[in-house]
Amino acid sequence: MAKVVRGSDSVPMVLLCEHCSNQTFKQIQDFVRHLRDQHCSREGGSFVCLYGYNGVCTSLPVEGVSDKDYIAHAMKHAIMQQQRKSNGDLSEASSSWTVYSAVQNLPAVLNDPFKGKQSNFLTRTWGDGFVEKIDIPKSPYLPEVTMQHFEMYLKKIARRYRKHSRMNLNANKPTTPNELLQNFPNLKKVKSLDRLQFDLTNIPKIFLVPNLDLSQKDNFDAVFPFAKDGLLTEECNIVMHVKQMQEKLSHYLDVVEVRIAEQVASKSQAFFHAMTSHDVLMEQLTQTITVLKALRKNIHQVDKHLVKNSLEILRLERARSNRLMVQEKLKLMATVHQSQPMIQLLLSTPDYVAALDLISTTQEILLQELNGIHSFRHLSSQLTEMEKLVDKMLSTEFQRYATADLNRPLGGENTVLDGDKLVSIISGLLRQKHFQFVDTYKEEAVTTVRALTKQRVIEALAASDCCSDQQAAALEVGGLSLTERLSLLHNTIQSFTFLLLRVKAVHDVMKDTADLSAGRLCDGSFDESVPDRLLTREEHSRVITKLCDMITSVCDYCHERMGNLLSAGASEKDKFHNDKDKIIADVSQNKLEDKDYHTWNDKNSWLSERATAVQVCQLANMVEEFTHTCEKLCGKQCTALRSAFKAQASKFVHRFHNERKTKLTLLLESERWKQADVPLEFQSLVTYVYEKKRFPLKIPTCEDSMKNESVGNFIIVGDEKFAVVGTALMLIQMIHEYCRTGSELVALSGTIGRQLAELLRHYNSRCCQLVLGAGAMEVAGLKTITSTILVLAARSLKLILWFMPFVKAHFQAFTGQNPSRGLIGTSGISGGVALLDSVERDIRAHIREIEGKILIIVDNLLGGQISKWTARPPVPSKSFRNISSYLMKLHEAVSGILPTVEVQSLYRTVNSSFKEKLREQLVKMNIVNNGGPQHGVVTSELTFYLEALRKLKVLPNEELNDNWMSDIWTR
Repeated sequence: MAKVVRGSDSVPMVLLCEHCSNQTFKQIQDFVRHLRDQHCSREGGSFVCLYGYNGVCTSLPVEGVSDKDYIAHAMKHAIMQQQRKSNGDLSEASSSWTVYSAVQNLPAVLNDPFKGKQSNFLTRTWGDGFVEKIDIPKSPYLPEVTMQHFEMYLKKIARRYRKHSRMNLNANKPTTPNELLQNFPNLKKVKSLDRLQFDLTNIPKIFLVPNLDLSQKDNFDAVFPFAKDGLLTEECNIVMHVKQMQEKLSHYLDVVEVRIAEQVASKSQAFFHAMTSHDVLMEQLTQTITVLKALRKNIHQVDKHLVKNSLEILRLERARSNRLMVQEKLKLMATVHQSQPMIQLLLSTPDYVAALDLISTTQEILLQELNGIHSFRHLSSQLTEMEKLVDKMLSTEFQRYATADLNRPLGGENTVLDGDKLVSIISGLLRQKHFQFVDTYKEEAVTTVRALTKQRVIEALAASDCCSDQQAAALEVGGLSLTERLSLLHNTIQSFTFLLLRVKAVHDVMKDTADLSAGRLCDGSFDESVPDRLLTREEHSRVITKLCDMITSVCDYCHERMGNLLSAGASEKDKFHNDKDKIIADVSQNKLEDKDYHTWNDKNSWLSERATAVQVCQLANMVEEFTHTCEKLCGKQCTALRSAFKAQASKFVHRFHNERKTKLTLLLESERWKQADVPLEFQSLVTYVYEKKRFPLKIPTCEDSMKNESVGNFIIVGDEKFAVVGTALMLIQMIHEYCRTGSELVALSGTIGRQLAELLRHYNSRCCQLVLGAGAMEVAGLKTITSTILVLAARSLKLILWFMPFVKAHFQAFTGQNPSRGLIGTSGISGGVALLDSVERDIRAHIREIEGKILIIVDNLLGGQISKWTARPPVPSKSFRNISSYLMKLHEAVSGILPTVEVQSLYRTVNSSFKEKLREQLVKMNIVNNGGPQHGVVTSELTFYLEALRKLKVLPNEELNDNWMSDIWTR
């Protein structure tokens, strides 16, 4: 819109165009002409107004108007400006339109969730009133504040403000001349006391300088300007200048006096108050002086009559005490003089702790009691050297003791060698805070383990016949026979056990000595009342930690050496040939030197190639016994030897599994799927599992004379008989072998359980391929897959399914024995049990598929005959005679295999399917129960069908009455 700009009331009105820059018009006709030329479009004889935002006028129809109407429309804009002028709405020309100029947001208005679907927004005029204005309610989270909340504050501030205003009024009020004259009557009255005359700004600044020096020429000329040209010239009137100067100085003095009087007048009250207080203070000070004089007189009398005599007594007592102290010092010096011979005597005992205590006590006495004694000036350094000598003696003696203890012959009683001497040495080392003796003993034990391993290997190779040259044999540990290898491992384990028991005995002595040194009681608490404890709680904890680390490191190293010895193959050389003079100072360096020992030999597995299950079990017992011994000694799980044994035993188990899996595959491919005879040993195994609820450790055997007599056609499980194929019998034997091997190799029971699950899954899937998938027709050359084959396969799977709970319980029992000792842990064994659960579910699903397959075959046969049946004489019809034949053949196929209960369940299902199909056929043929001819035919056919079922004797007679088939007429 055009805007009106008015500078003042006398200036004429000016019209502005809002959409053209710098366009002003003094006349309305000019403004209308501008709108017609610049903001109008002609479409034929119509005029369209474009004066507005985005070239759209909000008050003129978009279809256009005539020339006369357009001029009237343009005049409206001028009229609107006049109205704005009358209302006072005048402003400068606005800037160009931006998004901030908008008063409504169209997307927000159309998408308002509180409005819902709007139907009239196209008929409303766009602008400020497009959306109804609503009052914004007060926030519920803000309290309502009224004037009552400020009343107390205003009252308090009002009092302070009135007091403040009053004080400012009095402070800013100037002192009148009358007040000055009243307070200072001697002030000169020769001049008017006008405040402007007594302004300090009129005084030259030089007179206000505190260090004014008139001896300087510049200052003198500034004070006496008339003296610049000289005082003796003719033009100079000295008297007049001096008089004028005197008057100025008098005026300056008056100004200063007036200002001083004003300042004194403003502070007069405080000055008089100070003077009054001064008089009071002077009076109090006089009284205080008098009291002090009397007090001093009394003190002199007390000192004369009471204090001097008492002080003399105290002086004599002090002299006596000093002489007694000198006597004690002399006695102490005599005792210290005898300390060196006493230390040597204690070291010869040997009582290192007492010797060190004596050195420490003597050092303390020299430092505190005898400090500065000239005759003892060298004794402190001598005692320090003796303490260093004792430290060296302790380290040497402990090293010698550790070597002698660990290198003495093994076997016999594992007692501590010279326990009193060991306790004395350890106590001395603990007294000196030298805790590295534990590391020293650990290094010596590791060196002994390495030497012992080398000695046992050389002895085994020397006694072996595998090589004529002993030196060459020493390079080939893998060349030993299996018996010699097991003997070597057994001897080494036995030697390591004796050595570890000896190390544990020394460890216990060290631990007991540390507990005693720290005052630790049997219940684990500390006795704080024990004087002179050698160790604090923190130091005791540190020593115990190092001892635990020592026994654990030695056990771990023994396991590593045994693992290397167990895993050494025929191609590994120089593993047991080390420098005799090379001594490793740290266990970690031993690990770096023997890093080849940590890589088990995966290429050659002597255990899986040559060992039998009995030998593997014998080795497993040795490994478990040694591992249990080490864990009992160090209280920590040792895994190195178990890992090495697992690497070897896993290959044995893998070979064991592959052989049986291959055998099972060959048996399944050659299986003729006929009912097999059951030898006595298989029946004995099943009977044992049924009665004992577990698998036997050995395969039950029977005498040869009874084998032929005890062969049967079924496997009897309690009161139930199972007719199975020959492959299922062999699978039962394999299950027993897996369970027995798992019992003997507890460490690998999880792996064996998973492999057994894999074997059972392979049997189940292969059976499904051969039977349901008709693979047996190609592999075994069968003509067809009969119902007998399906039933035999299902019964075989059910027998395997009966074994599954006992198999899972067998492997689950290994978890409950000692989960922490297992090499693979609880998760490995539980994983095998979980796989067995999965296999069990697969077998159940397979059995259901086989049973469903049998029912589908029967349903198809019955359905085909019923669909051909026409309900016409003769009776029985050919279809029902065929149905009776099918039922008899089915009975012949399953009666000798399935138990009676399952046969009855099968025929009930078949009969239900038969009735359903017959009902559908009757509905299709529109035959109802009305007594007609067709109804009679149906009744005769059903009578024949029921008679056929009664002859089979598969269902009770109570179920085969005449009313049993009445539900076929129900629609």
